[in-house]
Amino acid sequence: MKEYVVPPPPRTVLGVNNSEKTFPVRRIYCVGRNYADHIREMGNDERDPPFFFQKPTDAILPSGRDFPYPPLSEDVHHEIELVVAIGKGGSNIEQSHALDHVYGYGVGIDMTRRDLQAKSKEMRRPWEIGKAFDHAAPCSILSAASDIGHPHEARIWLGVNGDIKQDGDLAQQIWAVPETIWHLSQSVELMPGDLIMTGTPAGVGPVQRGDSIKGGIEGIGEIEIHVI
Repeated sequence: MKEYVVPPPPRTVLGVNNSEKTFPVRRIYCVGRNYADHIREMGNDERDPPFFFQKPTDAILPSGRDFPYPPLSEDVHHEIELVVAIGKGGSNIEQSHALDHVYGYGVGIDMTRRDLQAKSKEMRRPWEIGKAFDHAAPCSILSAASDIGHPHEARIWLGVNGDIKQDGDLAQQIWAVPETIWHLSQSVELMPGDLIMTGTPAGVGPVQRGDSIKGGIEGIGEIEIHVI
């Protein structure tokens, strides 16, 4: 077996409820603007079709860990999201079969350097600097669909220091999970290990050093991180 010239990075994995096995993370896709109330609060057009961006796999931050306030920014926001874990790959996946490709679900937070994202938008540049930084994808352990089914109506919420900031329902998504998988699989071939963060409801806002952030989705799980 050939040796590597540098040590390979550790494999990013997520824990799974009621299992000693873990879920290997391949890619992280994120849906932009998937709740009408969030689209309105950001001043955008809710009639636009879905679009996608990515976060690096090693941006995963397990629940319960510390979130280091990132450099270069003075305006970091929380965005609570449903996470879809893909268990079976495919391209051009029909909506009627899309849920057959889902292994399970989790709760994630799309941490965003809002000031750097805004600057990128003004300059018509990609969003990576505002979305794809270290620790930018806190995520809970996963719950298998075989255990919980495929929730399409469930409370999704997030609190900062005990004060609820985001409070919505999965039913408010413009593009439900089957539609999202269909759209995304037309552009890329989805593979086992892919995660899809499906957008956030209204109420996004800034976090500060010392904040305790806790959120959850009814029937799926909860996540908690501490800003340092």
